[in-house]
Amino acid sequence: MLGLMQDWPLTVDKILDHAKNWHPNREVVTRSVEGPIERTTYGAIHGRAKRVSNALKAWNVQPGDRIATLAWNTADHIEAWYGIMGIGAVCHTLNPRLFPEQLVYIINHAADRIIFVDLTFVPLLDAILPHCPSVERVVIMTDADHMPQTKLPVVECYETVLEQSSEDVEWGGFEENTACGLCYTSGTTGNPKGVLYSHRSNFIHTLLGLQSTVLGATPKEVILPVVPMF
Repeated sequence: MLGLMQDWPLTVDKILDHAKNWHPNREVVTRSVEGPIERTTYGAIHGRAKRVSNALKAWNVQPGDRIATLAWNTADHIEAWYGIMGIGAVCHTLNPRLFPEQLVYIINHAADRIIFVDLTFVPLLDAILPHCPSVERVVIMTDADHMPQTKLPVVECYETVLEQSSEDVEWGGFEENTACGLCYTSGTTGNPKGVLYSHRSNFIHTLLGLQSTVLGATPKEVILPVVPMF
């Protein structure tokens, strides 16, 4: 016999749903890669993350596909993070501080299909992507006015992609032990090793982090993340 109270899977999309439903106007403040300070809200991030999901579905991304990010701590990175995980794909956060040959190794090992990249790292991708045959396209996380010259074969502009996508997409609906995040070690002993996180583990880790003996965070706090998202 199973209990049926709160019978829903612990998937991370519900965390951003909660932020949108109960704290839609709370600000997320970013020093953008282009320079200016940018202010957005959890409500806006929720809608834009759903646009990311729809773009991925239009590119035939399936549950379990690995979608990489090579980016700093920004609101755009949060949007991509939830947009990838919300449809059951795996967000592979690449560490730009690894040696180029290590990045090539882990991109190929993970078989990443798409990479979301900040302007900072476009020259790095220009150099290594010819050695990464699984990557089908690169999304540069900027607007049309700041799109760089690049040798990358299939390139999308992040803001243009979002403008052309709808927020109408279903999140979740899969088992809570579904993989959601992929990180690799720094490769100090041989090649980097991948660690695959589940929705359930991330959800429970979030709940633990809110406890008074850990971060004890409440909606009254302002938090500055100093650890990079990768």
